[in-house]
Amino acid sequence: MTITPESVQPLLDSPDHGDRLRGINQLRLIDPQLAFEMIKPLVKDANARVRYAAVSQLDTLAQHDPEAALELLRDRLYHDAEVDVKAAAADALGGLKLTAAFEDLQQAYYNTSEWLIQVSIVATLGEFGDPRGFDILKEALAHENELIKMMAVGALGELGDSRAIPLLVPFVSDADWQIRYRLAQSLGRLGGSEAQAILEKLTEDEFEVVAQEAQRNLNL
Repeated sequence: MTITPESVQPLLDSPDHGDRLRGINQLRLIDPQLAFEMIKPLVKDANARVRYAAVSQLDTLAQHDPEAALELLRDRLYHDAEVDVKAAAADALGGLKLTAAFEDLQQAYYNTSEWLIQVSIVATLGEFGDPRGFDILKEALAHENELIKMMAVGALGELGDSRAIPLLVPFVSDADWQIRYRLAQSLGRLGGSEAQAILEKLTEDEFEVVAQEAQRNLNL
């Protein structure tokens, strides 16, 4: 069966949320500009699963119209009732590199206690590569949530700011091997003699995957 806008639209208009979800998935197979126009109403669908699916696709379907995407995603970040939809909005802002939303993300990070939203914002700040994100990421390194801490280690590497290197040194001996693995990746991105010295230590890590990742980044 050939997927066309005409075949997908009835699914998107269906009263059954399962049909709407199926239609959203099929939008990947048609022209992104058409698909973006068709998916817009679903971003505010009554069903949370449908909204999540729609928001999650915006980073691929809205690349031709970042201003419209920014408006939609800001709205969901501020006003959606579901935590995972807000988090998906933050993820999509990162995928589209909509740095105009930095202050929105900053406000959302400090105004929520939901770790899922904070994780997505930390990851997005890394994708942005915007130096304004440094202070938030620095704070996130001390977060009580291990996943947020791990994402901050990775995001600081993506940010590419050498000020992060002294902040990352203590994580060489972190109890979580996944954080040490992410540290090796970040140091490879940051580069420089100080980062290489830390990578040398990580090549002797007790976890082979960490040691191998450190060696790979040392050779970059």
